[in-house]
Amino acid sequence: MTQHTTALFEPARLPGLDLPNRLVMAPLTRNRAQADGTPTPLMATYYAQRAAAGLIIAEAATPNAVGQTYPNITAVHTPAHVAGWRRVTDAVRDAGGRMFLQLQHGGRVGHPATSGLTPVAPSPVPLPETVFTPEGHQPAPVPREMTAEDIRTTIADFAKAARNALDAGFEGVEVHSANGHLLHQFLARNTNHRTDGYGGPVAARIRFTAEVTEAVAAEVGADRVGLRVSPGNTVNGIEEGETEEIYPALVERLGGLGLAYLHLGYADPDTPVFRKVRAGWPGVIVANPVLKEISTGGALRASGALLAAGADLIALGRSFLANPDLVTRLRLGAPLNEMRDRYFMYVGGATGYTDYPTLDAQPASGSSDAIVALDGDRVA
Repeated sequence: MTQHTTALFEPARLPGLDLPNRLVMAPLTRNRAQADGTPTPLMATYYAQRAAAGLIIAEAATPNAVGQTYPNITAVHTPAHVAGWRRVTDAVRDAGGRMFLQLQHGGRVGHPATSGLTPVAPSPVPLPETVFTPEGHQPAPVPREMTAEDIRTTIADFAKAARNALDAGFEGVEVHSANGHLLHQFLARNTNHRTDGYGGPVAARIRFTAEVTEAVAAEVGADRVGLRVSPGNTVNGIEEGETEEIYPALVERLGGLGLAYLHLGYADPDTPVFRKVRAGWPGVIVANPVLKEISTGGALRASGALLAAGADLIALGRSFLANPDLVTRLRLGAPLNEMRDRYFMYVGGATGYTDYPTLDAQPASGSSDAIVALDGDRVA
């Protein structure tokens, strides 16, 4: 191993939180919650299996009902949600782990067949693809443009959701402003056509993300708040425009807040925006690479490159999904389990969720040391 890959297994620190290593389990929506968004006992098992991660960032939870994206995703806006998440955090803490919860509003990524509500968004621009619902894939509806009151209410919902997350036993929360969901829709030129101070120039388009993050930090303390962004990401029909201006502007506005970390999805250390963000951000950077090859060697190479470029922590998603003992496997250079794509989302149950073997159990049929992602570039 190189000096930088060896550093993966060294202790690290977030403000107020010691981590045993620099490997973070990235948030991955798995659709194993109850229909109302309450986490299940199976989810407690899943996360506890992966408690060796330096930090687990739990899958996206919605702060209100209209923010729901797909069936059986998690939420954190009712007492039942809080109680369900408490079972998860207790199980992870008993296994020696630490957790943040990602807070995500889907914006236009949603459907009345799932939530019972018309999705809301910065502007009435529909998703240019279908949306999965309880009845299968359906055309995306035209979202309702958010009013000034909607914006104020949504910001307050995020802050209340953060308080609920801490009540549920999480060490902190991650505000999700990436992957084409609501906050990212405000950042992007093609989904934000507003003229009211939340749209138009970059300084106005970053305003909603900044105000949500500031409100959450005011509610629970900035040192308990991370922010996730994915510069240049086109998932869910996003065309940002001015990418190299958006993220340095966000860094300038939020850099002095004292956040726990900034999480870069689709992180590429060779891009100008990565270098600008790293140079401008005064705190911890969590970097989530794109892995063309999901393997031990691929994960170590990508992680080492990002650490060498100034990242502090490395977030891996699909690798953790298929390997509950990923930290051990990477430390030993052992092969990885192959991920079973068929059981990733929408199917429910333990298969492809809690039944991946560890090194000391029955080995999986084959390893992924030479497996290339089936659907092109993948977020790690």
